[in-house]
Amino acid sequence: MRRLTVEAPGALALVEDLGRPGLAHLGVAGSGALDRAALALANRLVGNPDGAAGIEILMGGFRARFDEETWVAVTGAWGRVTLDGRPFAPYTAGRAVAGSVLEIGPAERGARYLLAVRGGVDEPAELGSRSRDTLSAIGPAPVAAGRVLAIGAAPAASVPLLDREAAFPPPTGAVTLALLPGPRADWFTDAARATLFDATWRLSGQADRVGARLEGPALERQMTGELASEATVPGSMQVAGDGRPTVLLADRPVTGGYPVIAIISPASLDAVAQLRPGQEVRFRHA
Repeated sequence: MRRLTVEAPGALALVEDLGRPGLAHLGVAGSGALDRAALALANRLVGNPDGAAGIEILMGGFRARFDEETWVAVTGAWGRVTLDGRPFAPYTAGRAVAGSVLEIGPAERGARYLLAVRGGVDEPAELGSRSRDTLSAIGPAPVAAGRVLAIGAAPAASVPLLDREAAFPPPTGAVTLALLPGPRADWFTDAARATLFDATWRLSGQADRVGARLEGPALERQMTGELASEATVPGSMQVAGDGRPTVLLADRPVTGGYPVIAIISPASLDAVAQLRPGQEVRFRHA
């Protein structure tokens, strides 16, 4: 069996596929790669099915060594990537040989790289997925230095398996996200709902796979009572008592007690995964 040895994991490296949907009634979030399109693209570049498990790497600083020949691809964030010391273009497939070393440098654009290997990362599945849920501690443990990861059998598909164009690197300036009305939008004043779209927001330093807190003006409620816990979905924008919104992401709790003023459209959700602390965010109607 082919393997890769992680020599440096960077800030956080996790095995992720497209998650374990359909288990919210059991209290289990879907999890999976935060930038789902980037994972699917990386997989197609090496001939895998879209949902094969890869490695999600936060901000770079990652290095791995391969023990046999395999194809690899890096998508998502944008930065310097080398294979055996030579520049390796992101969003392309490359061939590693026995002993090859892949290094992924600090992200210059975006926040999360997605690394795919032909055959996928073959860690044991839990509840039908190889994804790590960082809140519930379900799935493979975070990847540490020295960890040896098995690579699955190569698929029959050729390299690359693509039916769409490669994505552009994540933007460095303001990002505009589409919003749908939330189930508790009527708990907020007209001015607060207008402010959500008129103001410029910034991603705070309090952002992870559970949720991304935004900095900006307080959103005032017109209903101030307590709310019984309700179901959440990825992209739910909860507003805490201080009036600041938090976007719930893949590893979120499946219920929450703060009112949801809006929901980020699924088409915009991948972009949240690539936001960097301090980056500007604006909203538009979906």
